[in-house]
Amino acid sequence: MSDAVEQVEKIILDFWASSPGNSLQLATGEKAWEKPQVAIARGDDPLFLRNKEMIGPFLWTPEEAYAMAFPDDPAPAGELRVISYVLPQTPETRADQRREETLPCQRWALSRFHGEAFNCDLRHHLADTLTKAGTPSVAPERLPGFAYQQSERFGLASNWSERHAAFVAGHGTFSLSDAMITRWGKAVRFGSVVSRINLPSTTRSYGDDHLAWCLWYAKGTCGACVKRCPVDAITTDHGHDKQACFNYIRETTAPYATQTFGTGATPCGLCQVGIPCESQVPPALLNELSRGDLTHDHS
Repeated sequence: MSDAVEQVEKIILDFWASSPGNSLQLATGEKAWEKPQVAIARGDDPLFLRNKEMIGPFLWTPEEAYAMAFPDDPAPAGELRVISYVLPQTPETRADQRREETLPCQRWALSRFHGEAFNCDLRHHLADTLTKAGTPSVAPERLPGFAYQQSERFGLASNWSERHAAFVAGHGTFSLSDAMITRWGKAVRFGSVVSRINLPSTTRSYGDDHLAWCLWYAKGTCGACVKRCPVDAITTDHGHDKQACFNYIRETTAPYATQTFGTGATPCGLCQVGIPCESQVPPALLNELSRGDLTHDHS
């Protein structure tokens, strides 16, 4: 791993370790997230354009997002890197959530609320720190134009996808529930920054196969996330019904979390725990898939 990547990781890890915002705001004082994990994608990786073609013209490429932040000095895609990071849920949060069947546990709701507020701060901190160091950077999810739109093919979608950025960067692949399966499992959240910086990109051990780490798609087995969904919004025939999922969160879990825990976010996440890929790539695939340390391509 290059010194430059280590410096970027240090910015992220130092903020994770020291920021008071990385907290569930419980009397225990426990952090909202486990140690962040970092991967890098080139801004001109062809997968960004492929994602745009699949999802819709409203999806930003790294080049487009960067130009919105720096309209007077845009950069060609090849000079940009997407720094993607994973924030894994803590073992305590996962254990509590695993016991639930219809509604999110307190720790999960707090991680979605306080933990995501920290994630937003981390996006800003990383972009601001790199910019001040002479490498202009932007967190696309924090841009004023960030919004949700309707994809003709996939339904509700945002104009910057943290999960798709994570896939391109090498963190993991999608699943039957549409969530990402990473080396640290599915119980995670993501953030990213686009930077005009020369960093080696992370090698994708799964190539371009966006479903490689899902047992259902790889072997036709599992489907554990189907059983975990209280409203049957995940099926082996049709995958993830986004609208049914969104309706349950809006009408049930979000009001419950607000009334019970005092949060204002939209938690559910029941399909991310109690499954083989909760905290790892499914063990049944480990003999067939490379799961070594992230490596970086200097090309």
